[in-house]
Amino acid sequence: MNKRFDSFYSSSGVCTDNRKITLECLFICIQGENFDGNTFASKVLEQGAKHVIVDNPKFYKENSRMTLVDDSVKYLQELANYHRKQFDIPVIGITGSNGKTTSKELINAVLSQKYNVLATSGNLNNHLGVPFTLLRMNKKHDIAIIEMGANKFNDIEELCDICEPTYGIITNIGRAHLEGLKNIEGVIKTKKELYDSIEKNNGKICINSDDTTLTNIAPKKTSSFTYGTTNNANVSGELISLSPFVIMKWNYGNYTSENLTMQMVGKYNFYNYLAAISFGVEFNVPNEAINQALTNYSPENKRSQVVKTKKNTLILDCYNANPTSMQSALESFAMNDASNKLCILGDMKELGEESISEHQKIISLLEKLNLRAYIVGNEFSQIHSQYILKKYDSVEKLISFIGQSPIKNKLILLKGSNSIHLDRLENLL
Repeated sequence: MNKRFDSFYSSSGVCTDNRKITLECLFICIQGENFDGNTFASKVLEQGAKHVIVDNPKFYKENSRMTLVDDSVKYLQELANYHRKQFDIPVIGITGSNGKTTSKELINAVLSQKYNVLATSGNLNNHLGVPFTLLRMNKKHDIAIIEMGANKFNDIEELCDICEPTYGIITNIGRAHLEGLKNIEGVIKTKKELYDSIEKNNGKICINSDDTTLTNIAPKKTSSFTYGTTNNANVSGELISLSPFVIMKWNYGNYTSENLTMQMVGKYNFYNYLAAISFGVEFNVPNEAINQALTNYSPENKRSQVVKTKKNTLILDCYNANPTSMQSALESFAMNDASNKLCILGDMKELGEESISEHQKIISLLEKLNLRAYIVGNEFSQIHSQYILKKYDSVEKLISFIGQSPIKNKLILLKGSNSIHLDRLENLL
């Protein structure tokens, strides 16, 4: 046992928020742009923390319950990596421009039919969230599922160094986080870091065989299993309908499922379901247990969530948005045969210099698909089109309009970045 991390193993768990102190926890002081957790070092000990890690000498006191380190974030990450090494279990790394959180939830639902699974909570998928997840790992866990996000170069490499995945899946690669990753080539390079890590660890990757970008960058000598719509895939599926829910079937070997009616919408989720099925097959979860897990799964996180109100039917897909996910959402929405469709679209964030052109492409797609939309946000509002019914620079102004002119009897897609807060419209619609 590494004595450097003794304080963790004698504690009740890690905490970094002074408002959430638990008795006997290890408190790690994190510095941010607008705060310094070190300022709470002495106070959290009074609140019940067992030990404190500080990296600002100003707040360090020579005390058997305090340890001074060079960098608290680095300490947290090294602790998490050390803790991960204490367990010889499969660790599944998930990344992708879109669908990684949904795929993580679906894979977790499937594997939990047979195993005790540790999975990332919510979308805590960054340089802090990944360590927090790993530090929850205990002897009861059979498998870990670690979601990994990226908004700049080398993010995935850094997270892989922490969690050392033995299995990996890139859900897809699209135009996301262009502010930090510059262009699609930058996105590809960064996401591929997961494949590179799996190759280094002699692990196994799961690949969407319909996605040529993923098949082209996959290391040829690394073990893999595939999913897609052709018979060449290990797990092949057929999308039966989108009206509005995904209806699909799948086969593996001699097994073919019945038509399965899911509780999420969108062709993009068809592939997320296939990914989860693939991991179920890989880990020998019984076929009927796989089906039950997926048909029972109902999203509650504003991701492909269908809500029927007294006035309308809503497709809530407003937790996040980038050009690729926006395109997929609109194309799937257009495939629905309802005659009363309406889009409410919010700005897409973190697109840098490409922002206006990417928003223009979405409006051009709106026109091509013959869809009408209310628009929220400064970026979309700079674009003119007869397919834009109304423009608002904030969701508050749209809320005011709906209050005076209620919208009824519509199938409504709400899609935008989380910071636009389109979810606030749910109770009005």
